[in-house]
Amino acid sequence: MNTKLNRLAMIGLLLIAFGAAGCVQSQVAGSGVAAEKTAAAMDNPVELVNRLSSDISQARMDQLNILAPDTFKKAESAFFSARKDLEAGNEIADIRASVAESRAHLEKAREIAAISRTTLTETIKAREMARNAGAINFEKEYQRVENDFLGLTRAIERDNVSYAQKNRDKVIDRFRELEVRAIKEETIGEVRALIGRAESEGARKMAPLSYSQAVEQLNATDAFISANPYAKEEMHAMAKEALFKANRLVVVNELCNRVAEMKPEEIVMIVENHLHTISESLGARDMRDQPYSTQLANIVGSVDSLKSDRAFMAEKNQGLQTDMEALKADYQAKIDALNVRLATLEGQTREDRMAKERLARERMAAEQRLAAERKFNQLYATVRNYFEPEEAEVYKQENQLVIRLKAMRFPVGKSVIMPENYALLSKVQKAIRTFDDPRVIVEGHTDTTGSNEVNMLLSQQRAEAVREYMIANQTLPPDGISAVGYGSERPLASNATAEGRAINRRIDILIVPQVGPI
Repeated sequence: MNTKLNRLAMIGLLLIAFGAAGCVQSQVAGSGVAAEKTAAAMDNPVELVNRLSSDISQARMDQLNILAPDTFKKAESAFFSARKDLEAGNEIADIRASVAESRAHLEKAREIAAISRTTLTETIKAREMARNAGAINFEKEYQRVENDFLGLTRAIERDNVSYAQKNRDKVIDRFRELEVRAIKEETIGEVRALIGRAESEGARKMAPLSYSQAVEQLNATDAFISANPYAKEEMHAMAKEALFKANRLVVVNELCNRVAEMKPEEIVMIVENHLHTISESLGARDMRDQPYSTQLANIVGSVDSLKSDRAFMAEKNQGLQTDMEALKADYQAKIDALNVRLATLEGQTREDRMAKERLARERMAAEQRLAAERKFNQLYATVRNYFEPEEAEVYKQENQLVIRLKAMRFPVGKSVIMPENYALLSKVQKAIRTFDDPRVIVEGHTDTTGSNEVNMLLSQQRAEAVREYMIANQTLPPDGISAVGYGSERPLASNATAEGRAINRRIDILIVPQVGPI
C-alpha cells in the first residue's frame, strides 16, 4: 500500500511540475509560436509517446541499460505502460502520468550512468575491447564476467561506489583475459583451420612456398599476441595479414592440384581466356595474337584511360556545380531587389503591409504543411514500389517510414552481410536517397534462441553491419545513420514456432525525413 501511495505521490508531483512549467512558458512566450507548439505537444499524447520512444532508444544507444540497469528498466516499463494506454485509447492523464514517470527514471538513469562512466572508465573500456574482439562467443565465461560488471553498476545505483572501486580491477583483468583468448580463437583459430585444410590437401608438397609463408606469419602473430596482448592496432594488422596468407595458400594449393592434372596447353588457354575476358569488359581490342606482356600492357592502359575519363567528369561536374551556385545567387539578388521595390509601393500603410505579410506567412505555412504531407505520401508510394512483397514490408509510422526487411539473411550467429543481400540493400539505399537527407535508424532484432546478452550483442552487430555498409556506399554521411540493437525484446510473433522466430529475426530501417508532414 505504501509503495502504491508513494508512486501516486510521485506522479502527482511530476504532473504539478508539468503544469508549472507550462505556466512559466506561457508567461515568457505569451501568445507566440513557441507557446502554441508547447501547448500542442502537451495535449497530443501521440507526440508525447513518440518523443519518449525516441529518447528511450537514444538512452539504449548511450548504454544506460548497462550503466544504470535497474533504473533504466523502470523508465522503459513506464514507457511501455504509456504506449499500451495510447494503443488502448485510455485517458490522456494516464498516458501523461506514465510518460512523466518514465522521464523521471530516465533522468535519474542518466545521472547514475555519468557516475558509472567516471568510476568505471577503465572497466568499461576493457569490456568494450573484449566484446569487440569476440569474447561474447564464450557464452558461459563471458556471462559470468558480465554479471560481475553489472554487479558494479548496480552497486553504484545503490550509492555503494566503494564496492565498485574495490572490485573493478578484478573485472578488468577477467575482461582482458577473455579479450586475448577471443582474438586468438576468432582470428588465428580461423587461420589455423585454413592452413590445416591446405596441409591435408597436400600443400606442403604442391605449394611449399605459400605454405611456409602462411605458417611463418601465423607463428609470428601468435607470439606477438602473447607478448603484446594490448597492442591492438599492430595485433590486428598482423592477424589480418596471417588470414590473407592462409586464404591465399588455400587458393594457390587448389589451383596447383587442378593444373597438376592438365596439359601445358590447357593451362596456357586458361590464362589467355582470363586476360581476354578482362580486355572485353574494358572495351579494349582483341590482342590474343600478341605476347602476354603486350596483352597485360593493353589492359593497364585501358584502365588508366578510364581513370582519366572519370577524373575529367568529376572536374566537369564541379564546374557545373559552381555555375549553378552563381545562377542561384544572381536569382536571389533579383528577388531581394523586387522585394525592396514592393516594400516602397505607395498607397499602403505600414499596418496594411504587416497584416498582408502576416496572412501571407500563415498561408505559406499551411501550404508548406500540405505540400510536405503530400510529398511524404508520394515518396511513400514510390518507395513501396521498389520492393516485392516477399522482400520487405513498407509502412508509415507517424512522420516516418519503416522498411521491414523480410528477406534479409545473416549466417547463423554472425553479423556478416552476405552477397545475396546486396540487391535488397541496394533497394534500401535507393529508398533512402528518394528522400532529401533524411535521418535513418537501423534496428536489429532477434528471436529468443540463445541468451539475452548474446541476442542483444548480435542484434547490435547486425544493425552496425548494415549501417557500415550504407556508409561505405555513401548512402548518407555517418552522422545521418544510427544503429541500435533490441535483441529479442520487441517480437512481432510468437517465439514458440519456427515461423514466428523467423519473423522476429529481422532488420528494420526507419527513415525520418528532415521536414515531414505536420
